[in-house]
Amino acid sequence: MKKIIIIDGGPRMNFNTASMLAKFAEGANSAGGEIEVKTVRLYGLDYKGCMSCMACKIKGKASNVCRFKDALTPVLEEIANADGLVLGSPIYFGDVTGQMRTFLERLAFPWLSYNDYSLTAPRRMPVVLIETMNGTPERNNSQGYGSMEFCLKTALGEPERLIAYNTYQVKNYDRFELAGFSEQAKRQWRDGHWEQDLQRAFDSGKRMAEKLLT
Repeated sequence: MKKIIIIDGGPRMNFNTASMLAKFAEGANSAGGEIEVKTVRLYGLDYKGCMSCMACKIKGKASNVCRFKDALTPVLEEIANADGLVLGSPIYFGDVTGQMRTFLERLAFPWLSYNDYSLTAPRRMPVVLIETMNGTPERNNSQGYGSMEFCLKTALGEPERLIAYNTYQVKNYDRFELAGFSEQAKRQWRDGHWEQDLQRAFDSGKRMAEKLLT
């Protein structure tokens, strides 16, 4: 049985990021075969970022999986034995959410060797990075997964990136102080792009599953 872990770094259970990740899971499941797809919502877990305990770097007991114990521990252990990894986050202030960044600290710091500065994960696997954002392709300040993307690429393999631009921030713009945005323009963009974004997520999930099954 092959296993794909999806990490949802967004706060909303049924909005842009969650919808993209659900479509990815649907695509992966459509490939048939023995594929298990599990989604973990970071906002539903009580955990901290790297505690600088250095337990992962004790001589003779070094580990490339974080040793600090909290609600994130079983997730990190599952990823260490998974076959594929998908990360999804909305973009806030040009970056992934704080929950996603905190998760990535715990995921990647144990991979880093302070002997030779190499990055070694428990196993290499296909990775997909999904971003949803308010910005457009021509006008956005997104740094995406930032320096952590280098860690993921080095330790796991070249990631595939999927970006959904100019997504709705709310369902009803009349209820909020959002006069800087044109709901009509947002709707026109969404009508022309959102279903394509979801299809790209579906296709990406199917590709990953098919790759794992061959």
